[in-house]
Amino acid sequence: MFGLDPALGRDQPLRLLCLGAHADDVEIGAGGTLLRLLAERSVEVTVVVYSGTPERSGEARASAEAWFDGAASLDVHTPEFRDGYLPTVGAEVKAWTQDRVGALDPHLVLTHRLDDAHQDHRLVAELSWQTWRRSVIASYEIPKWDGDLDQPNAYVRLGAEVVDRKVELLGQHFASQHGKGWYDRETFRGLARIRGIEAGSRYAEAFHCRKLVW
Repeated sequence: MFGLDPALGRDQPLRLLCLGAHADDVEIGAGGTLLRLLAERSVEVTVVVYSGTPERSGEARASAEAWFDGAASLDVHTPEFRDGYLPTVGAEVKAWTQDRVGALDPHLVLTHRLDDAHQDHRLVAELSWQTWRRSVIASYEIPKWDGDLDQPNAYVRLGAEVVDRKVELLGQHFASQHGKGWYDRETFRGLARIRGIEAGSRYAEAFHCRKLVW
């Protein structure tokens, strides 16, 4: 998946780093892929959610525990930088990243796109490429008002049961988002169906991979 190092055997844990600006970003963008990975191999997981309140941090931790149930290890970081203002404290965010998780050596980094319309998302994407440039980096997509979805170049096919589980978990763990008009089952299923058509399957999640080493 994503051109990972072929020297990584099936009996070795995959070191996975999941980065999100907000509590639900990773799950919206890559939730199905994460469920597939957990079902198919041993995974050591680190999750970083950069912004939020104590309430949102609680959602992020509960979601990670549910999503990564059965992982070889799980480490969750929620530094609670101010939502919507990450670029204004970019030096602090970068220093925190280098100090707390910069020494990690992940096989795969799941993160935001560099050209995402949301300013917080873009900063996290930039940090990803600055800090883990030797890792495989796959950027997930987040549907939003801005209409910034682009043509992806990597896909993970998903079965119906995986999409069902993703939608179920999104509904269970992010009650703070339920009042938002875009946050519903149709949004998540609709995008998965469109990406599935492009991937030659019923459902899929899509990613942007700027660089892959084969």
